[in-house]
Amino acid sequence: MIFMGKKRFSILHLVLILPATMAITTAVVMAILFHLVGREGLSLLEGMRLIQDRFVGEYTQTEMVDSALAGMVDGLGDRWSYYLTQEEYQQQNQRRTNQYVGIGVTVDYTLEEGLNIVEVTKGGPADQAGLRPGEIITAVDGFSLAGEGRYEGAGRIQGEEGSTVVLEVQSTDGAVRRVEVTRASLETDPVNSTMLEGNVGYIALSNFFDHSAERLKEEVTRLQKEGAEALVFDMRNNGGGYLTELTEMLDFLLPEGPIFISRDKAGHEEVTQSDAACVELPMAVLVNGNTYSAAEFFAAELQEQGAAVIVGEPTSGKGYSQQTFALPHGGAMAISTAAYFTGEGTSLIGTGLTLDREVYLTEEGDAQLEAALELLDETQGPAA
Repeated sequence: MIFMGKKRFSILHLVLILPATMAITTAVVMAILFHLVGREGLSLLEGMRLIQDRFVGEYTQTEMVDSALAGMVDGLGDRWSYYLTQEEYQQQNQRRTNQYVGIGVTVDYTLEEGLNIVEVTKGGPADQAGLRPGEIITAVDGFSLAGEGRYEGAGRIQGEEGSTVVLEVQSTDGAVRRVEVTRASLETDPVNSTMLEGNVGYIALSNFFDHSAERLKEEVTRLQKEGAEALVFDMRNNGGGYLTELTEMLDFLLPEGPIFISRDKAGHEEVTQSDAACVELPMAVLVNGNTYSAAEFFAAELQEQGAAVIVGEPTSGKGYSQQTFALPHGGAMAISTAAYFTGEGTSLIGTGLTLDREVYLTEEGDAQLEAALELLDETQGPAA
């Protein structure tokens, strides 16, 4: 015999229960969101919902989100934090490998007319196309680089490997020509070195990204084998890079002891130590207003331990390190997540470097390098 039980829930029950369940679930989700992001965070989500549901004009959602995130980072008031679109994030990741897709030119923004070519990579696409240092790139694919437009120049010149870009180039005699250049994958050597008169090894470092520590150690070792009696590290126009590369260099150059201290938002400290092996030569570091982050700290730590003198121009006083966080839509947010200090606990914020000699460049020679060599000569003293 089969017994049929009474139905526990009727359709009416379900009709009544489902809305109540949904309302409770929504309330719980909203409470969690409020706890996580607060009233302001909910306002951002509500603003996005209103645009999606009510805005009658045409727009690109990615561009809208990029603008909102960039504004959020700007609102921090921290000059060291920044937002990257998906394309910018990919380009940054590529640059940080000391490889990039481009035409092989180093430029600066000193001229209103466009991008001033400072250096042309030997054998690169620009070199093969006849571009030379001292020339000015005034337009890229018809886009004028005059005035503020020049700050978009580097991004417009970069692109996919094998694609072409048409440049308008002004020669040193003022003549203007159009040049078509094919982009290629190029490697960047972050270190340039030579032996100066008086057996002074000169090492210019362009960044602290991949392989920079390895290359610096290789060149310092080579110069030592060739008889270097002192070293000059050129950190001018070096925007910094990875902490791991910085501490590897400092460990190589400095004796045993603390060389870097980092403190996070919760107050936790991490101290990086150097081993006993070091380079026992007089040193000098060249800096300018564009010596940032790891490059600025490099000079500060060498000076603090009595290993180097600093020559050049006042620096910015950076004391925060940034982490880059990839976001679901492809962009990234780089925000300051830790304060850092020298081995003795000194922060550079608000002060920058203490220069042993303040020297500015002129049109005649490299006065900063000359001053550094003078100080090194005084440090070494007369020959025995």
